[in-house]
Amino acid sequence: MYPDRKRRAFALAGVAGALAMSGLFSACTTTPGAGTIAAGGAGGGNTPPPAPREFRAAWVSTVANIDWPSKQNLSAAQQQAEAIAILDRAKALNLNAIVLQVRPSADAIYASQIEPWSEYLTGAQGKPPQPWYDPLKFWVEQAHARGLELHAWFNPYRARHNNAKSPAAPNHITRTNPAAVKTYGKYQWMDPGEESAARQTLDVVLDVVRRYDIDGVHIDDYFYPYPIEAPTVTGAEGAALDGKVAKAELDFPDDPAWQRYLAGGGKLDRPSWRRQNVNHLIEALYEGIHKEKRWVRFGISPFGLGRPDRRPPGIVGFSQYDKLYADAETWLQNGWLDYFTPQLYWSIKQPGQAYDVLLDYWLGQNTRGRHIWPGLYTSRVGIAPPAKDYPPQEIIEQIAVTRSRPTAGGHVHFSMAALMENRKGLGDQLRTISYATPALVPATPWLGKAVPEAPSVAATRKGAAVRLKLAAGKADVLYAVWSRYGGQWRFAVVPASRAEWDVADDATLGAADLVVISAVDRLGNESARIHAWKKS
Repeated sequence: MYPDRKRRAFALAGVAGALAMSGLFSACTTTPGAGTIAAGGAGGGNTPPPAPREFRAAWVSTVANIDWPSKQNLSAAQQQAEAIAILDRAKALNLNAIVLQVRPSADAIYASQIEPWSEYLTGAQGKPPQPWYDPLKFWVEQAHARGLELHAWFNPYRARHNNAKSPAAPNHITRTNPAAVKTYGKYQWMDPGEESAARQTLDVVLDVVRRYDIDGVHIDDYFYPYPIEAPTVTGAEGAALDGKVAKAELDFPDDPAWQRYLAGGGKLDRPSWRRQNVNHLIEALYEGIHKEKRWVRFGISPFGLGRPDRRPPGIVGFSQYDKLYADAETWLQNGWLDYFTPQLYWSIKQPGQAYDVLLDYWLGQNTRGRHIWPGLYTSRVGIAPPAKDYPPQEIIEQIAVTRSRPTAGGHVHFSMAALMENRKGLGDQLRTISYATPALVPATPWLGKAVPEAPSVAATRKGAAVRLKLAAGKADVLYAVWSRYGGQWRFAVVPASRAEWDVADDATLGAADLVVISAVDRLGNESARIHAWKKS
C-alpha cells in the first residue's frame, strides 16, 4: 500500500458523506430491478442460472487514519458510526468483502495481550477506546450482519510509522524486544532475520484467528522495507511505484542476525537468506492459520511487478524480489496462500507496467490454481496532480479486463475512501455498470468442498411481498436467493443470521412467480437449491 501518498482529507469527507447515505442499504427487502440476471439462464424454465461469483473488496486503512477512523480520539460511538457508514456503503455498492487493517505498526485495533492499542484509535498508543469496546469484534459482527466478509489485514514487519506521534507503549516491541527492531530512515522495522520478530508476528496473527470470527487473514507488501537513499528520506514506496530507483541505497541493518546465520554454518548469500527469512514466515502463517481454522483464507498483496528474470517483454521497474526480498512467485507456486492480490497500480496503457500485461503474467505463475484477485489503485481517481489522476473509466475498464480472464475471479480497491466519496461519480458508475448484480465470493475447494445442507424455508404472502422464514444449517453463512418475474431472474445475497427475508413485488409485474434459495458455507460451497415459492 502507499498510504503516504494519500490525502487524509479524502477520508474525512468520504466518511461524512457516507453517513448521510447509509439509508441506501435495506437489510430486509430485495429491490425489484436490482440484481437482475438475464432471462432463462442455465437450464431455462424453473432452473435459475448459476450464482454470480466474484470477490469484490476494498481495503480499509487505519494507518495515518486514511480510511477509518477519520481522526484520532473519537468516541466509541463516533468510531462505530463511521464503521457502519463504510459497511453500509460497501453493501449498497454490492461489494462482498472488507479488508480491514488491524495491525498498522506492531500495534492493534483490537483487544490484545501481545501488542498495544494503536494510537490511530485514541491518539495515544496503549490507550483503549472510550467507552471501552473491541473494534475488530464490532467490525466482524456488523460486516456479517450485512452479508459481507471481513478479512483482517496485518502489516508483518513495520514497528513504527514515520508519522507516529505518541510514545511507544510499555508493551510495544520496541521496548519489550528492542534487539529485534532496527531503525531504517524514519521508520522502525522488525528485523525479518530475528526469529523472535517473526515469532511475534505469527503469534499475533494466530491469536486473532483463534479469538475472532474473521473470514480471512491478509498481509501487504511491506516485507523488508522499501530502500531509501538516506536516513532522513521517506516516500520510497512512491518512488518504486513511479519506477524510480534510489541512489546509493541504505542497506537494512541486519548484521547481527546475518553474522549468527554465517556462524551457524549458513551457506546462502545475503539476498537469498533474506528471502528465506520471509519465506519461512509466509509458510508458517499459511500452515498455522489452517491448523487453527480450516476455512480462514490467507491472502497476500505484494508489489505488482514480478522477478526481473521472468517478466514479459517491455515490463520494467522496481524489483520486490531484489529490494524487498519478496519471492512472490515462490509463494504462489508453492500454494502458501489462498488468494493472491498483486498491487497492479498502473493503468492499462501505462508504458512498462501495463495492467493487462501484468495481470496475465501473474495468472501464468499460478500453477496451483489459487485465487487471483488483483489490487486496483482506485484512490488515484480524483487526486492531484492531474497528470496522475485516473478517470473513473480506468477502474471500470480494469474490472472488465480482469473479468475477461477466466482464471481471475475478483479484485480489491485501494482504498475505501474513493468509494465513500464517490469521486467523479465512480461509485455510481460501479453500481450501475460493474456491480449491478450482487455476487458470492468464489469457492475455495482446496480447503474443503463438502456440500452444506439445504436451508429450511417457508414462504407466505405478506403485504406486497413474499416473506421467507429461514433456518440455516450449522455451516451456513449466507443464503443465495433467486426470484423470477415474468421470465427474468433476479439475484440477492442474504446473511444466514436473517430469520426472515421479503422478496418485494415488482411495481409492474407484481409478485415473483418463483423463488429459489440455497445455502452457502464459509468456503463458498453451495447447497442444493430449494423451491421456496411458486405463484399459484
